[in-house]
This record gives sequence, structure tokens and C-alpha cells, in this order.
Amino acid sequence: MKLRARVAAHTAIMMVLAVTMLAAWPVRGAEQETADSWLLKLGPALNMTTYRGIFVYSRGDQVSSMMIAHRYRDGRVEERLVLQDGANGEILRRGNQVLCVLPEHGRIHLDQVIPSGPFGEAFASQRVPVGAWYQPELLGDDRIAGYPTVVIGLRPRDEHRYGYRLWMEKHTGLLLKSHVRQDGEVLEHFQFTMLEITNDLPDSEFEIESGVEVREVTPDLPVSDKPGEMDGWALGWKPEGFLPAAAPRTDRGQAVAFSDGLATFSVFVEPASGVDMPQGASRVGATTIYMHYASPGPEDARERFLITVVGEIPPRTAMRVAQSVTVDDSNALARTLMD
Repeated sequence: MKLRARVAAHTAIMMVLAVTMLAAWPVRGAEQETADSWLLKLGPALNMTTYRGIFVYSRGDQVSSMMIAHRYRDGRVEERLVLQDGANGEILRRGNQVLCVLPEHGRIHLDQVIPSGPFGEAFASQRVPVGAWYQPELLGDDRIAGYPTVVIGLRPRDEHRYGYRLWMEKHTGLLLKSHVRQDGEVLEHFQFTMLEITNDLPDSEFEIESGVEVREVTPDLPVSDKPGEMDGWALGWKPEGFLPAAAPRTDRGQAVAFSDGLATFSVFVEPASGVDMPQGASRVGATTIYMHYASPGPEDARERFLITVVGEIPPRTAMRVAQSVTVDDSNALARTLMD
């Protein structure tokens, strides 16, 4: 798979799952809360607030906006997002099922939600101790999209992750704005520009637009049912606190995703035959892409594998992860490609 497809794969995961980060919980009042207690509200990601609105998401010089309708009813989350820029596209979520409607690809079902971006629901439900890897602090009050918010800072406890700044609505805990930061620089920015928190939304707001032509297609990125499984290769190092999560399979190799509850990175391993990509790192916003070649051993030096790490981690961290990958059984890896 080419670099553009690798980045698109991880970006698509982020797009689908970034919407699940908008979690909300009842609170006792901002004046009674500490930074730690606010952070605990993000963990379970129950998504129990009903709202509609428009948010913008910027990464580097890329800016996009989405319209969202979200509700929690009868114990199930329902959510619909409509792209506001570029080509038409929609994402519809019902519980753990996600349907992407894209003009070029028709309908794509994702049977599992892959954690990515801040507070991905599927991973946060495992109650990852985010506070073990980030130091939370109260930074004051603000107002976003007409709603009062409390501002929480998350300072990384090591050099292997970025920092975050969160704006949470005072009465529901809904995340209204977030920054991914490094050394005072904002690398990525999410923010509601229009928001209405309400008691209920009609069914009509969760129906695919009738004018969009769709067809059933096989997902380009089927999801592995064995998170963290590496067959034929091994990962020698990863930052402390990053645990295996569900990951997409590809038609040329394997992928494994890891998350610490806030940040996510994916490791792709594929045969390098016919692939001529430069080694090294590049970064768009907070997303690093690091490419590295590896061989099973000196006797198999001509049999190369391309290791790609894509995720919201610093370039030095991505480099260390990629260079720790070893291919110990190329035959086993080849068998997984035929499954």
C-alpha cells in the first residue's frame, strides 16, 4: 500500500473516531471539580448528551468542518456527521456500528470502532489510566459557542507524547474545544463553532441524505478481531502506557494500533517489493509518518519489509517504534496476507 493510502487509512480512522470523543456526563458544578475529576469524566465516554452543531478541525494547514447530530436514547448512541467542505460525505453511527457514505466508495460498514484521537470511546471504555501519563491542571474558565467552559491542561509526563488543552462545557462535561500542543505550539485544533445542547432530536436528523447515491461495497479496511496480534514480526519497543487496540487489516500486510487513551499510533508492516519510499519522518499537524525498512536477517537482506508508523506521537518516538520492529518469520507474515 502506498504512503498516501497508509496516511489515508489512519486519517480515516481518526475521522470516524474523533467524533466519538465528544463525550458528556452530568456534573456537580464546575466550582466543586478538580482537574482530576474532570479527567475521570472523559474516561468512560458514555456519550449521554444530546446535541446538534458544527465543528471545525485543523491539522497543519488542513482545515475541515462537519455538521453533527448526536443523541443518547434507549441505552444507545446515535450520531450523524455530514462533511461541510470538499466532496459530499456522511458518517452514520448507531451504537458500535459505523456507516461511511462517500461518493467514490459507496457505503462502507465498520464493525468495530478503532480508538483514535482524544477519548475514543471503544478504548476509553477499558478505563485506561490517562492520568498516569499526563499531569492534569485547571487553567480557568472560557466561553465556546455560547456555552461556559472549564479549561483543563494535560501536560505529558514524558517526551513520548504531546500535551493537550481541553475546553469542557460546565454543566454537561461535553468537550467543546481541544488543542494538541508541543512546546507551546498548537499542532491540531478542534472546536465547535455552532452548538445546541437539547433534550431530544428527531429521527429525521439521523437519516442518510436521500440525494446521496450509495451502493454496498466490501470495506477497504476490514478490522482484525485480535487486537495487538503480530504474526511473523515483533515490536521491540513502544512508549509506556500504549496498549493494543483494534486495527485495520490491509491487502499487503498487517497493522496494529496502540493507544494511551488520548493518543493513538498504528504500525504497518508490508513487503517492500515494488515499493520505493524514502526512509525518515514527516509530520502534518500532530500526525507523524515514519518509514523504515527491515529484513528478517543478514541471509535475507534482499527480502525487505516496509515498516510505517503513523500516529499522534512525536517524530523521535515514531522513529524509535519503527526501528524496533523485527521480522522474525517472513513465511508466517506471508501467510497472513493470503488469509
